[in-house]
Amino acid sequence: SATTQYNMQYYGSGGAATEDSNLVIEWTNQHGCGGSEDTNPHKLNCDIVIQYMCQNDVTAGTLTNNGNADNRVEVIRDGVQTNNNNYQPPNQNEANNNNAYAARINGNKNQADIRNGMQESMIWYDMCKYREANAGLFTADQKLRQQRLGYVDSASTRQNPNGNRNGYECPEERDYYPYWQPTLMSQTADLTRQTTPWIDLAFLTSNTSRCDIIKQGSFNQNGIARCVYNNGQRTYGRQISEAACTQDGGTWVTFQSYLEILDDATTEAACTAKQATDTRNKISWLQLRSDEATKRCVVQAPVVDCTTAPWTRVNHNGNSADNAGNASRYDAVLPHFPSGKTKRCVLRLRYNISTDDYDPFQTDANDNENTQEGVRSPVEQNPLVDVGANARPLRLAINTNQYGRTFQDRSHVFKIVARTTAMAGKVIHNLNVRGKRGNIVQTYPAVEYDFIPGRATISKDDLVHIQWTGANNHNNQPNGGDGQTGDAGEGTGGTDRSNFLEMQGEIENYPVPFENTTFWSKVESLTNPAATAKDLFVSMMSSGYYCGAAANAGCAANQVIGTKQPALNNLLNNAPASYFGHVLKFKEALSVAYMCSRNNNFSNRSQKGILWVVEKEQAANAKRSTRKASLDFRKKTN
Repeated sequence: SATTQYNMQYYGSGGAATEDSNLVIEWTNQHGCGGSEDTNPHKLNCDIVIQYMCQNDVTAGTLTNNGNADNRVEVIRDGVQTNNNNYQPPNQNEANNNNAYAARINGNKNQADIRNGMQESMIWYDMCKYREANAGLFTADQKLRQQRLGYVDSASTRQNPNGNRNGYECPEERDYYPYWQPTLMSQTADLTRQTTPWIDLAFLTSNTSRCDIIKQGSFNQNGIARCVYNNGQRTYGRQISEAACTQDGGTWVTFQSYLEILDDATTEAACTAKQATDTRNKISWLQLRSDEATKRCVVQAPVVDCTTAPWTRVNHNGNSADNAGNASRYDAVLPHFPSGKTKRCVLRLRYNISTDDYDPFQTDANDNENTQEGVRSPVEQNPLVDVGANARPLRLAINTNQYGRTFQDRSHVFKIVARTTAMAGKVIHNLNVRGKRGNIVQTYPAVEYDFIPGRATISKDDLVHIQWTGANNHNNQPNGGDGQTGDAGEGTGGTDRSNFLEMQGEIENYPVPFENTTFWSKVESLTNPAATAKDLFVSMMSSGYYCGAAANAGCAANQVIGTKQPALNNLLNNAPASYFGHVLKFKEALSVAYMCSRNNNFSNRSQKGILWVVEKEQAANAKRSTRKASLDFRKKTN
C-alpha cells in the first residue's frame, strides 16, 4: 500500500558552498552520446536533460484518502497500480461556458484515483490540451491529428502524432527543450503545496557551444510568458505567441520559476536577509507573475549546469568511456530548501538524439512535407533510394516520427529533508544500493545489486549517509521486458535485501566479525548520537531489523538484538527491504572494504565496495586523478 512504500530520504544541501549533498545519478543509453571532436567523431547528436520537481510533503494518510478530489490530481506519488487516471479532454462547447469547464474539471478530479501514480498535475495536462501545438516545428511527413477543440494541440508532436497520453505529461514539453511555455503545474503559483515547475539540474550535450542558449532558455532564473485569459475559472487557452494572444483577447504574462516561496519573509528587507545566508540559490523580492503587483520572497534554483555528456558508443547499454569504465553518471548536488520543510520530489532524465541527415537546429516547419507546394521533407518514411550502378533502389529503415527522438526515464518519489545542526558546514555523500533482483540477463538493461558509488575517496571532514531501498513484490514474470523473465537471487523470491559488513579487503568475500573490525570504532552517527560502535554494526548488519546491540536514546529495548523476536533470518528474509541507515562522521582517516552478505555471490554477482577517507587535500587530488583516469580510459577504448 502507499503507506508501506519507502521513499528514499536524502538530507539536502545547506545554504553554504561547503554544504553539498552529493548524489550519483547513473543510467545507460542505447544509442550513444558524448562529445564529438574531430579526432573522435560520434554517429549522432545527443542531449541529456536532468530535471526534478518537488512539493511540500504530505501525511501518509493523504496517500490513501480517496475522499479529497484535489489530492487525487495534485499530490506527487508512486501509486500502487499502473493505471492512467481517467481524463475527459476539453471540447468546443466549453469555450465560453464556465459552468461546462468547471463540470468537466470536477469530473476529472472525481474520476482520478489516489492509488494511481502521478507526477505532473491534471491542470498541467489540461493546459497542454488547450494550448495550440507550435506550428513552427519540423514534423517531416507526419500528420498531426486535430483534437476536439478543432486544432492540433500540444499533446500531438512528430513523435506522438496521434496525441496519445501517458499520465499527465505534456508530449510537446517532453519532446522539446528549452520549452517556450512556463512549466508551472497550476494556473498560477501554488502557494499551498508549493509544487515547483520542472527544475533544470543539468544539460549534458555533445555540443557545448549551445550552453549560453540553454542557460538563457532555462526556466530556473528566467521569466517565461504565456497567454492569460480572463475567462473566469480557466485562465489558459490556445495561443502561444504574444501577438496571437493579444488578438485573441488575452494578456501576455511573464511567470517566474521557484524552488520555494518563503512565507516568513514578508518584507524586502527580510527577503534580502535570507539571501545573505544562502550562497547556493537566488533569493529575490519579486512578482511571481507580471500582471500582479504583489511581491514575495522567491527562492530560485541555481543556473542549469551545462557540460559535455558522458561518452558512450551506439548500440550499447553499457559503460561510459568518460567514467573510467563506470556507467554514464552525473554527480548531482541536491537542492537546498531554506524553509527547512521536507519535500517530496521526482527526477526525470530525457535523452534526445538526432542525426545530420538534416540540420537539427535550422530545419523547421518550412521543410515539412507539402505536396501541394512541392516541398519534400529531407527525411521520409522508409524511402527507396538510388544506390547507382543500374541497381534496383534499396529501402532504408527510417521512421520519421523517431528521426530526432526523445527517450525518457523517471524516478520513484524521494524526499529531501532538512539537515540537523550537527551537519552544518559538512559535505554529505550518499552511499546507496543500485540494481535489482535477478541474474545479469534477467536484470538487463539494468544491473544486479551493487553499491553506488562502489569506490569513493572522500575527505575525513565529510559525512556519509548509508541508505538503501528495496521491495517485497519484485515481479519479473512474463513478459520480462528487455531482459529474460526470472527471479534469480538469494532468500525469498521476489524480495530485495541488503546489508553492510566490513571485509579485510575488496578481493575477499567473507565479512570480518565485529570483534575484529576497525571501521565502527572510527565513526559516529549523527542521526543517532547515542549509538555505540556495536549498535551501528548491528543495525547495518541487520538492515535495521535491530536498531542496535542495546537500548539507547534512539533505540527501544524491544528492538535490540537478543530481545526482538523472532531472531534475524540468516538470509535477511524477515529484515526490512528498505533502510534509512545512519549519517556517519569520521574520527580519523581510514579505508574500509564492505559487502552485502546476502547478495554477494562470487562468479554470479558482486555486491561489494570500498571507501577511502583521507585528508581534505588528498580527496581533492583523488577527484582530479579520477577525471584524468577517465580521459585516459577513453583514449584507450576509442
